[in-house]
Amino acid sequence: MTQSDYIPKGAASFRIAHVATPRMFDFVLLPKLTMLALSAAIEPLRVANQISQQELYRWRTMTSGGGHIRCSNNLALVPDAPLSPPERGARVFICSGVEPGETVDTAVTHWAARQAAHGTPVGAICTGAFTLARAGLLGGRTFTLHWENQPAFVEAFPNLVPTPNLYEVDGDLMTAAGGSASTDLMLSVIEDDFGPDFALVVSDMCLHGRSHSDHAPQQTARSAVIGSRNRHLIAAMRLMQLHLEEPMTVEAIACESGISKRQLERSFSQHTGLSPRRYYTDMRLSRAYSLLSETDLPIAEIAAATGFGGTSAFARAFRAKFDVAPGKFRKRW
Repeated sequence: MTQSDYIPKGAASFRIAHVATPRMFDFVLLPKLTMLALSAAIEPLRVANQISQQELYRWRTMTSGGGHIRCSNNLALVPDAPLSPPERGARVFICSGVEPGETVDTAVTHWAARQAAHGTPVGAICTGAFTLARAGLLGGRTFTLHWENQPAFVEAFPNLVPTPNLYEVDGDLMTAAGGSASTDLMLSVIEDDFGPDFALVVSDMCLHGRSHSDHAPQQTARSAVIGSRNRHLIAAMRLMQLHLEEPMTVEAIACESGISKRQLERSFSQHTGLSPRRYYTDMRLSRAYSLLSETDLPIAEIAAATGFGGTSAFARAFRAKFDVAPGKFRKRW
C-alpha cells in the first residue's frame, strides 16, 4: 500500500511533532478469528494517522495459507501477504477467535516462536494466546484472553494462568482479551508513543469509553449483574467460582461469607430467583458447557473438573439444564 492509504482525510486534527519512521504492526490471521477484535485493534491506528495527518502507524495482515480467511461471523477477509519476516521494529499480533483449540495453525505456531527468538515482540488478540502457549511464549508471563475461552485454556495449559483483565502489557508481550479490549490496548500504545492528550482525542474519535487501565476486568461486576451490593452475597458467589472442581457445602459457603444459611438462601432467592445450591450447580454446568465445546477432554474428566464426581450425576444435571446429553451435545460440534 502507498503512504496515502494509511492517512485518510478527516475533519478533526491534532498537531504533533513530525515522525520520520512509522511503527509497523503485523496481524497474523487464523481461521474463525473475531472480526470485531481485529478491527478494534486497527481502527485506533488509522484514526491516529488521520487526525495527525501523518503516517504514524502502518499495518498489514498475514496468513499461512493462500486465498481468503473466514471470520467467526462468516465474512471473508483477503490477507495482504503470506507469512513472512516482519520489518525491523515491527510488532506482531496473533489474531484468533472461536474454537481456538481446533483452529491453531502449526505453521503459525512455529513462525511465532521463530520471530520471538529473533527479538520480534509477538502478542495475541482474543484467543491468540493459544498459539503463544503452544509456541512456548507465555511461561512466567502475565497475559490474558477472552473470558469465555479461559476455562478451556486452563485445562489445556494447566501451568499457565491468564488474568481476567481487558488487556495485559508484560514487557514486550501484549495481549488483549478481544472485542473492544483491542482498542484499549492500542490506545495505551498510542499514549506511550504520543502522550495522553493525543490518545484521548483518538479515543473520542473512536467513540470509545476508555478503561485507562490494563487491570480493568472483562466482565461486568456481579453486583451490577444481580442488582445488589450485598457483600455477603458477592462473597458467596466468589467462593463458588473459586471452588468449581471441589464444591463447598452451602453451610460452609454461608459460614465463610459471614452470614447464616437461612440469610444466604433468602439473599439468593431475592436477587437471583434461585437457591444457592441451584445457582452453584448452574455455575458448574456453565463451565462444563465451555469445556465440552472447546476441548477434547473425556466427559469423565469434565465431570470431575466441574465437581460432579461421576459421569451419571453429571449427565443428569447437564440434560436437565440443556435438554441434551453431554455426549450428544459434543457430537453437534
